[in-house]
Amino acid sequence: MKVMAFNGSPRKKWNTATLLGQALAGAASQGAATELIHLYDLKFTGCTSCFKCKTIGGKSYGRCGVKDDLRPILKKVESADVLILGSPIYFGSVSGEMRSLMERLLFPFFTYTDPPQSLFPKKMPTACIYTMNVTEEIMQAWGYMDHFNKNQSYLQMVFGSCESLLCFDTYQFKDYSKVLATRFDVEHKAKRRQEVFPQDCQKAFDLGARLVRQV
Repeated sequence: MKVMAFNGSPRKKWNTATLLGQALAGAASQGAATELIHLYDLKFTGCTSCFKCKTIGGKSYGRCGVKDDLRPILKKVESADVLILGSPIYFGSVSGEMRSLMERLLFPFFTYTDPPQSLFPKKMPTACIYTMNVTEEIMQAWGYMDHFNKNQSYLQMVFGSCESLLCFDTYQFKDYSKVLATRFDVEHKAKRRQEVFPQDCQKAFDLGARLVRQV
C-alpha cells in the first residue's frame, strides 16, 4: 500500500505541509507506506500542448511526454494506491506549481471522447487539502468553492473518487510585527492557530486513514 502526497506550497514546514504530514501519518497508522513530494524542489512546467499523450500509437499515448523532473514522479503515481494534493490558495486558486502538476497529471488520462473517459488503469482514492488566509465566509462570498468543486470533479473523473479538506483563516506569519498586515487581528490569528489548527490536523490525520481504508 503506497500513499503519495504533493505539497504545492513553497514552505516545507508550515500550514499545508503540516496538514499533509498529518494525512500521511494517518495513512501510516493503517499500515501504508508514504511519500511527500515538495513541488518547489522540482524543475518542471505545466502542459506544453505537445499532445504526445493524445497521439494514437505514439510512445507517450495516455502518458505525459514532457521530459523534466516531473516525468518519473508521474510514472510513480501509476503504482500508488492513494493520492493527496495539498496547496495554499493564492488569489482564489491553487499555487502555480500545483496547477502545473494538475495539468500534467490529469490531461494525459483524460480522453477527447463523448463522453470523456479516463485512461488511468485503475480506481484510486484521492483528496485535496487547501489552506487559506481568508475566513470561511469570505471564501464562500468570493466564489472559491467553484474552483474547489472543479478540481474535485476532474480528479473524480480521472481517478474515480475525491474529497476535499478546507483549512480557513490560517496563521500566515511567524511574526506579524515584521510585515504590513494591518487588516488582520493578530490575537485572533494566534488563537485560531492554537485552538483550531490542531482540529484541522486531526481532520487531516483522519482523512489519510480513511483513504487507505477505502482501498
